[in-house]
Amino acid sequence: MLWLKAFHLIFMVTWFAGLFYLPRLFVYHALSSDSVSRERFKIMERKLYYGIMTPGMLLTLLFGVWMLADYAWALYRSSGWLHAKLALLTLLVGYHGLCGKWLADFKHGRNSHSHVYFRWMNEVPVLFLFGIVILAVVKPF
Repeated sequence: MLWLKAFHLIFMVTWFAGLFYLPRLFVYHALSSDSVSRERFKIMERKLYYGIMTPGMLLTLLFGVWMLADYAWALYRSSGWLHAKLALLTLLVGYHGLCGKWLADFKHGRNSHSHVYFRWMNEVPVLFLFGIVILAVVKPF
Protein backbone atom coordinates (compact mmCIF):
# COMPACT_ATOMS: atom_id res chain seq x y z
CA MET A 1 0.00 0.00 0.00
CA LEU A 2 2.75 2.49 0.88
CA TRP A 3 4.55 1.80 -2.41
CA LEU A 4 1.35 2.57 -4.31
CA LYS A 5 0.92 5.84 -2.39
CA ALA A 6 4.55 6.78 -2.99
CA PHE A 7 4.35 6.23 -6.74
CA HIS A 8 0.95 7.93 -6.88
CA LEU A 9 2.46 11.02 -5.22
CA ILE A 10 5.64 10.98 -7.33
CA PHE A 11 3.70 10.96 -10.57
CA MET A 12 1.20 13.50 -9.24
CA VAL A 13 4.11 15.88 -8.58
CA THR A 14 5.41 15.23 -12.11
CA TRP A 15 1.99 15.91 -13.59
CA PHE A 16 1.51 19.11 -11.60
CA ALA A 17 4.97 20.37 -12.53
CA GLY A 18 3.81 20.28 -16.13
CA LEU A 19 0.41 21.77 -15.30
CA PHE A 20 2.16 24.70 -13.63
CA TYR A 21 4.72 25.25 -16.38
CA LEU A 22 2.82 24.70 -19.63
CA PRO A 23 0.44 27.67 -19.27
CA ARG A 24 3.49 29.80 -18.40
CA LEU A 25 5.04 28.70 -21.71
CA PHE A 26 1.76 29.71 -23.37
CA VAL A 27 2.14 33.18 -21.81
CA TYR A 28 5.57 33.59 -23.38
CA HIS A 29 4.44 32.01 -26.64
CA ALA A 30 1.51 34.45 -26.90
CA LEU A 31 3.95 37.32 -26.33
CA SER A 32 6.50 36.12 -28.91
CA SER A 33 6.70 37.96 -32.18
CA ASP A 34 9.45 36.20 -34.13
CA SER A 35 9.19 32.85 -35.87
CA VAL A 36 12.30 31.39 -34.18
CA SER A 37 10.80 31.95 -30.73
CA ARG A 38 7.40 30.62 -31.77
CA GLU A 39 8.94 27.43 -33.17
CA ARG A 40 11.04 26.97 -30.03
CA PHE A 41 7.94 27.32 -27.84
CA LYS A 42 6.07 24.78 -29.96
CA ILE A 43 8.84 22.24 -29.37
CA MET A 44 9.04 22.96 -25.63
CA GLU A 45 5.27 22.78 -25.20
CA ARG A 46 4.97 19.51 -27.13
CA LYS A 47 7.78 17.84 -25.21
CA LEU A 48 6.37 18.97 -21.88
CA TYR A 49 2.81 17.90 -22.68
CA TYR A 50 3.57 14.53 -24.25
CA GLY A 51 6.85 13.69 -22.54
CA ILE A 52 6.13 14.70 -18.93
CA MET A 53 2.57 15.82 -18.27
CA THR A 54 0.59 13.10 -20.00
CA PRO A 55 2.71 10.19 -18.70
CA GLY A 56 2.54 11.80 -15.23
CA MET A 57 -1.24 12.03 -15.48
CA LEU A 58 -1.66 8.46 -16.72
CA LEU A 59 0.61 7.01 -14.03
CA THR A 60 -1.08 9.11 -11.33
CA LEU A 61 -4.43 7.74 -12.45
CA LEU A 62 -3.07 4.19 -12.70
CA PHE A 63 -1.75 4.16 -9.14
CA GLY A 64 -4.82 5.99 -7.85
CA VAL A 65 -7.21 3.47 -9.40
CA TRP A 66 -4.98 0.67 -8.12
CA MET A 67 -5.29 2.04 -4.58
CA LEU A 68 -9.04 2.42 -4.98
CA ALA A 69 -9.40 -1.16 -6.17
CA ASP A 70 -6.98 -2.56 -3.60
CA TYR A 71 -8.33 -0.98 -0.42
CA ALA A 72 -9.49 2.65 -0.59
CA TRP A 73 -12.92 2.15 -2.14
CA ALA A 74 -13.87 -0.43 0.50
CA LEU A 75 -12.75 1.94 3.28
CA TYR A 76 -13.97 5.29 1.97
CA ARG A 77 -16.77 4.69 -0.55
CA SER A 78 -19.33 6.38 1.70
CA SER A 79 -17.03 9.33 2.50
CA GLY A 80 -17.89 12.62 0.87
CA TRP A 81 -14.27 13.72 0.66
CA LEU A 82 -13.41 10.84 -1.70
CA HIS A 83 -16.26 11.70 -4.06
CA ALA A 84 -15.29 15.38 -3.95
CA LYS A 85 -11.66 14.46 -4.68
CA LEU A 86 -12.70 12.28 -7.62
CA ALA A 87 -14.89 15.12 -8.94
CA LEU A 88 -11.95 17.56 -8.74
CA LEU A 89 -9.73 14.97 -10.40
CA THR A 90 -12.22 14.62 -13.25
CA LEU A 91 -12.20 18.40 -13.71
CA LEU A 92 -8.38 18.40 -13.58
CA VAL A 93 -8.23 15.80 -16.35
CA GLY A 94 -10.51 18.13 -18.32
CA TYR A 95 -8.10 21.01 -17.69
CA HIS A 96 -5.27 18.77 -18.92
CA GLY A 97 -7.29 18.19 -22.10
CA LEU A 98 -7.84 21.94 -22.43
CA CYS A 99 -4.07 22.42 -22.25
CA GLY A 100 -3.82 19.92 -25.12
CA LYS A 101 -6.32 22.00 -27.12
CA TRP A 102 -4.29 25.16 -26.50
CA LEU A 103 -1.16 23.26 -27.56
CA ALA A 104 -2.84 22.30 -30.84
CA ASP A 105 -4.07 25.86 -31.36
CA PHE A 106 -0.53 27.22 -31.03
CA LYS A 107 0.83 24.44 -33.23
CA HIS A 108 -1.59 25.31 -36.04
CA GLY A 109 -1.41 29.09 -35.59
CA ARG A 110 -5.00 29.31 -34.24
CA ASN A 111 -4.35 30.75 -30.79
CA SER A 112 -6.90 33.48 -30.06
CA HIS A 113 -5.99 34.15 -26.41
CA SER A 114 -3.76 36.84 -24.99
CA HIS A 115 -0.86 36.39 -22.61
CA VAL A 116 -3.12 37.80 -19.86
CA TYR A 117 -5.61 34.97 -20.40
CA PHE A 118 -2.86 32.40 -20.01
CA ARG A 119 -1.55 34.17 -16.90
CA TRP A 120 -4.95 33.63 -15.31
CA MET A 121 -5.21 30.05 -16.57
CA ASN A 122 -1.77 29.41 -15.06
CA GLU A 123 -3.38 29.79 -11.61
CA VAL A 124 -6.08 27.14 -12.13
CA PRO A 125 -3.88 24.13 -11.20
CA VAL A 126 -3.08 25.79 -7.85
CA LEU A 127 -6.77 25.68 -6.95
CA PHE A 128 -6.99 22.03 -7.90
CA LEU A 129 -3.86 21.20 -5.93
CA PHE A 130 -5.17 22.85 -2.77
CA GLY A 131 -8.54 21.16 -3.03
CA ILE A 132 -7.27 17.68 -3.85
CA VAL A 133 -4.50 17.63 -1.25
CA ILE A 134 -6.73 19.00 1.52
CA LEU A 135 -9.43 16.47 0.71
CA ALA A 136 -6.96 13.57 0.65
CA VAL A 137 -5.03 14.52 3.79
CA VAL A 138 -7.59 16.19 6.05
CA LYS A 139 -10.61 14.13 4.88
CA PRO A 140 -12.96 16.85 6.15
CA PHE A 141 -16.24 15.01 5.49
